[in-house]
Parts: sequence; structure tokens; C-alpha cells
Amino acid sequence: MTDTQLNFDVIVVGAGPAGLSAAIELKRLGTGSVLVVEREKQAGGIPRHCLHSPYGMREWNRLMFGPAYARRLTQDALDAGVDIRCETTVTALKPNGVIEVSSDTGLQTLTGRAVLLAMGARETSRSARLVGGTKPKGVMNTATLQNFAAFSDHMPFKRLVIVGTEIVSFSALMTCRSHGVKPVAMLEENTRITARFPFALAPKAMCVPLHLETQIAQIHGKREVEAVTVIGPSGSHTLQCDGVIFTGGFRPENALLRSSGFELDSGSLGPKIDQYGRLRELRYYCAGNILRGIETAGWCWNEGRKVAQCIAAGLQGDLPPRTSVDVSAQASASEHVIKFSLPQVISPSAPKAPVAFDKLQLRLSDAYTGNVVIGSSTHRISSKPERRILLPLPQTPAS
Repeated sequence: MTDTQLNFDVIVVGAGPAGLSAAIELKRLGTGSVLVVEREKQAGGIPRHCLHSPYGMREWNRLMFGPAYARRLTQDALDAGVDIRCETTVTALKPNGVIEVSSDTGLQTLTGRAVLLAMGARETSRSARLVGGTKPKGVMNTATLQNFAAFSDHMPFKRLVIVGTEIVSFSALMTCRSHGVKPVAMLEENTRITARFPFALAPKAMCVPLHLETQIAQIHGKREVEAVTVIGPSGSHTLQCDGVIFTGGFRPENALLRSSGFELDSGSLGPKIDQYGRLRELRYYCAGNILRGIETAGWCWNEGRKVAQCIAAGLQGDLPPRTSVDVSAQASASEHVIKFSLPQVISPSAPKAPVAFDKLQLRLSDAYTGNVVIGSSTHRISSKPERRILLPLPQTPAS
């Protein structure tokens, strides 16, 4: 791509697994010019920082570590003829596929016949968790920890507290142990860990105490972290440590969507899409963890491919019109049990149209056993919170 080229068939925002897999699939399907813009210095997304396995089984039937996975995905995109521009930040999304970007060459306005948003998700920060105390060095999220592990010669602490028990929390635990750092505790505010059961065995195997029903209340220290105050079933007590890692609590990277006036879903905090991955705004599609927080790299990779097939069909005029009627899922016991469901909109079907989201993805905010009503259909479910639940899409008429 030359700096003077301003018009593309497809522009992909985000060079993680969803964005890169979509770009590769678009080129495979014969789409003309495909540009990927990425604000980081390198393409590959979060896996670049994850110095552990497993990656790559869904994509290439082999186990890989995160950095190798990111390099393979990036190289596959380049080999397919995808243009990748890193250190390029999208500053605005406008109607009709017009986006504004900023890079070291200045400001530019680019136009795509279609635009795929694949900016991913981010972890909930300390401030959003309302954790009090001082503000010393040594407080960070998992992405920053992984960045230290991948690109620095040293870790900034030796004894830290890990807050959270999602899959990414155990990724942080493994990264710490592989770099000679021993966490003094893992904290989880609920009665069970968020990740599936086998992960609960990891802290014990690594001699790291796991405290359930425990919250971090304050962080202490002047220049560096010295201790934290936690509140658990037996009251409050102090843990001596030299760092705190806030993990998980993922939220879609939606700041750009908000500032550009896009419609967001109050449950997932991501954009509202139909089963083809389309937004209400003309020419815009979404895939990956911008839709919700958070799925695995392999899941996002596959989702990117499927949405790319819908984009290619849309460029050929084979997608039906997008409806504006929302589809909501309701639990018979309490509507508050359902955290979100997607796609939020079901458009008409069409003979030549591929479907990116052929199942309704549902997540719960609390454990629940009972009925879920979607349109005219009733489904029986039993699930713990934050588990992926897949249900049939409501029937839609042909366009």
C-alpha cells in the first residue's frame, strides 16, 4: 500500500486474530484491496504478549506459544497480499465507510466499501473497580505484565497479588511462575472461580493461596507497593506484597464507537449486530472481542473468517437488508440473570447469504437453571455465570 492510496475495498481496524483472519479470508475470496490498520507497533494482537500455550489448534492443528502464533498469523496475512499498517490510530468512524486515521505521516481520511471493526477488548482498570489507597508503582493489568515478560529483561516485582480468576488470570499466574515471580495470593470475590474447574487446581499446584469471596479494598505504599488490605469471610486483613495485577473484567474496546455515535448494547457493551455481523451504520461490520469480553484467540479467529464471508457477500449484493428489530432473550426466573445475548438483531434470510452467527450466544451474570425465552421459542438451560451458551437463532422470514 502506498501512503497516497485512500480508497479500499475493505478496511479492517485491528490486527488481532479476528482482524487478521478476516483479512486473509477476504483475500482468499478474491476481494481486491484489503487494508489492516493497527495502533500497536506490531500486528498479532494480545497473543504477542502471551508466553504460553495453547494456541493454534483450531487454526493449524498444532500447539503454539502466543508470540509464534501471532507471527504465523501476521505472515499468513502478508503472504495473502494483505496490506498492514501499524502505529496507525483510527480517530473517527464516519458514515459510508469513511474513517479518519493518525500516524507518523499525519492525518488521513480513508474510505472502504466495507469496514470491519476488530479492536478487541480491554481489562477493567483499578479505578473502575473503585479500589482505594495510594498510587505506587507496581499496579498494572495483565497486558502490561505480559508486555514486561515478553519485551523486558526483568520483572518489576517478586511477590504480587493477582486479582481475578478468569482464564487470563491463570495466564498471568503462569507467566509469573515462568519468570521467577511467586504470587502471594489470588483473589476472587465470588464463591467459585470464574474459569472452568480444572483451572482451580493450578494455584494449589503452584503453592499459591486462592482466596474466594475476597475483595481487595486498599493498596498501600509510597513509591512502590508494600501491602494490600483485603476483605474476606473472616473480615479484613493485610497481605504483604510488592505488586498487584488486576486481571479480567474484560470490556469491549468501545471508546471509538461511543465517540463516533454508534449504537451500543447495554449488556455486552459492544455494538449491536445482526447475524451477518453488520451494524446499523452502512458498510460497518464487527468481529472478535469488540462484541463482548472475552473469547479465546481461536474463537475470534474463526469468527473473523465467518464475518469476512458475509462482507464478501455484501460487496456482491447478496446480503438482505438489515432489520431494526431487536431480539432479546429473557429468563423465566429473572431478566437480570442474562448478562447479554448476541446477535442482538435478526435480519431476514437470503438464499446466497452466508451467516456468521448461526447460534445465539448467551452469557449469564449468575448461576441459573430454568427456561430462557427467545421470541416464540423456549429453551431449558443450566449454567454457571460467564459461560458461553449457544442456542438456536429465532426463525426469520426470507427477504
